Amino acid sequence: MRILKLTPRLEKQILSRRAQSDDEAQRTAAEIVSDVRRRGDAALLAWTKKLDDPETRLDNLWIPQTEIRAAERRVSSEFLRAVRQAARNLQRVAEQQLPKPWSIEVQPGVAISQRISPIESIGCYIPGGNASLVSTLLMTAVPAQAAGVGRIIAVCPKPNNELLAVAQFLGLSEVACVGGAQAIAALAYGTKSVPRVEKIFGPGNKYVTAAKQLVSAECAIDLPAGPTEAIVLAERGNARFIAADLLAQAEHAKDAASFFVTTSAALAREVKREVQWQLAELPAGMANFSTVRSGAILLAKSLREACDFVNRFAPEHLSLPSDSAALLQQIRSSGTIFIGPWAAQPLGDYVTGSSHVLPTAGWARRRGGLSAADFVKCITVQTISRNGFLGLANSAEAFAESEGLLAHRNAVRVRR
Repeated sequence: MRILKLTPRLEKQILSRRAQSDDEAQRTAAEIVSDVRRRGDAALLAWTKKLDDPETRLDNLWIPQTEIRAAERRVSSEFLRAVRQAARNLQRVAEQQLPKPWSIEVQPGVAISQRISPIESIGCYIPGGNASLVSTLLMTAVPAQAAGVGRIIAVCPKPNNELLAVAQFLGLSEVACVGGAQAIAALAYGTKSVPRVEKIFGPGNKYVTAAKQLVSAECAIDLPAGPTEAIVLAERGNARFIAADLLAQAEHAKDAASFFVTTSAALAREVKREVQWQLAELPAGMANFSTVRSGAILLAKSLREACDFVNRFAPEHLSLPSDSAALLQQIRSSGTIFIGPWAAQPLGDYVTGSSHVLPTAGWARRRGGLSAADFVKCITVQTISRNGFLGLANSAEAFAESEGLLAHRNAVRVRR
């Protein structure tokens, strides 16, 4: 990783590079989404053969129930224990996140209440490049089940035994071998083979993220959760720990963005050495590319300048290994924040109970990560008695007249 001085010009380059990547992905995803919407299964099959598996057929798109049930016997007991722990923690967090029903009388005779209704059907997108991101199925399906979602469909380009074992553990019966922008389009619009869902969840590469945004006019999506981003912000700390967290996120993809932001030139050099040493010890992988292409060590003039950069970048993951309480007060935008030297980022990716489906590409300036609340609809119910009506009628008519909506006024006046 290079050590670079954090300047306004460099920040502009970092942010603009992310935007340019999004533009290219939008064009490619738009072609795929439009084709699947127009030609259905034929386009879904053609793009899957071209981009993922040339042996794909429509009759082997869905994993048979017998294979899902048998998967638990093909994975280790240690893995199943990890699944149970992660699911338990996710369930506990989801129960806290769910909105609660309530009722209030805003004035005599006028009662407003909130009822919670789960989304009827969802699609869970599970990334599957070199390996299926098994944990994503837990991160999306467990809060969905806690919310009461009736139908959960999982799609993954390369589902492995571990993914199928998780599906069996969760009681999921619909798992399809399809991925990419074509899977998003199929879930959003429906094809003969893939049913349409009401909302799509899960992270993906930049093409998947672009596809989700393209279909969002007709099918709800959770949030733009694209290529991984991580920032570690510290003036002091354990260089080995810091480097390890940077590399953990950098290994996701060539365009994974990992940055260490510091005011200490000495710590910057230590972290750079640690990154090189740890890369040499790890098997060759994506981190070798992304640390050079998409990552850097940024040397800020002051802690305030460093925090301002973090807030403008709005990273998916942020670690504050030291001075956490003081620094936390200065952070306004991040998908999730890890506090202290022992808060290894992979713990959040897998087992803490906090979702790893997080906003990327600056969306953390607008919203947080995935929550169980994203799987329900909050429906208001308005109960108005005659006395309540009389207490509101004059004001309602005044508003209607100010807007020139006389039928609105009439709907009130005829009840007097």
